[in-house]
Amino acid sequence: MSVNLDKEPDLTPDLVSELGVKHLLVRFPMSDMANINAYVEFILSLKAESILLNVIQDPDTIKDRDTLAKDFHLIFEKFSSCVSLFQVGSTINRSKWGFFSVNQYLKFYQIAYQLKKRSFPTIKLLGPSVIDFEYHYVIHALFNFFSLKYDAISALLYVDRRGAPENTQMGMDLNSKIHLLYALATISPKSTNEIYITETNWPLTGTAPYAPTSEHECIDEELYASYMVRYYLLALCSNMTKAVYWHQLIAPGYGLIDNRDDKLHKRSAFYAYKTMLEQLQGTDILSFIQHKSFYEIIAQKDENLIQVLWCNDTTFELSFNKEVHVTSRDGEEYMADKVILSASPLYCKDIPS
Repeated sequence: MSVNLDKEPDLTPDLVSELGVKHLLVRFPMSDMANINAYVEFILSLKAESILLNVIQDPDTIKDRDTLAKDFHLIFEKFSSCVSLFQVGSTINRSKWGFFSVNQYLKFYQIAYQLKKRSFPTIKLLGPSVIDFEYHYVIHALFNFFSLKYDAISALLYVDRRGAPENTQMGMDLNSKIHLLYALATISPKSTNEIYITETNWPLTGTAPYAPTSEHECIDEELYASYMVRYYLLALCSNMTKAVYWHQLIAPGYGLIDNRDDKLHKRSAFYAYKTMLEQLQGTDILSFIQHKSFYEIIAQKDENLIQVLWCNDTTFELSFNKEVHVTSRDGEEYMADKVILSASPLYCKDIPS
């Protein structure tokens, strides 16, 4: 889960604890170097098992090599005691974020990489942080003559413009896109094949000007919650992603919590995320089946088997040979011998009689 210093920092630790999430991403813009100590204090207050620091480039200093070297040294020095993963740069294929070519980003990353090798060998650096399904930029970043290496691949893998995460783009759904990225990382001499999806979400209808897209691409809160869980399920069953960080906990236009009007409104997605963690955190994925009418994941947690079921833009009635324990997307529990599958995933457990 992604959390921000500028969004309810005093309330965030308790919200993270309530959600049950153990692994967090914190964004640190290099334009805010003057407040670096506040970010360190914020991270320490979160008490997370792991922190990924997203180091966001400052377009005003991106060309100044000496300034960048000093800034990276201070960042690694300040954060290395509480952060082990550093995403170097963000959204490198959008010029408004400061990079006008992949080579410009590679020079930027190389400064951090050389400093890591020389003075901070235990930290892990992630890149190249390409946004959306634009893998020609990824290919350039993974196959080049620069002296550098990524300890893991970071990707801002949005699929929101295609609607549901099962929908395809150029014949590829989310799972296929992850497989392609994994293949590229595996054959690249510049990286390991560990993949971290460090940013994704869907924009919410009626939240302009906070939604990052036009109203045409926005969806309602219920569909958002279902798409979010299904994104995680598909990424999880690929067995090729190390982590997925949702963007983000608090944001009016796309977060699990809306903080407009000085109030916190927990959307359905908050409870859906909490239920997903309660049901699946620590499980092993045994199988993923795309049936004609529905999707099915079988997972194992300790001695229990968990069946996760859902449909994409349709419904399907599924009968069992006896009553099973069913947990809805948002945590409602009941017993049933048949269920109506829909866009909202269900978690089913076989309870011995």
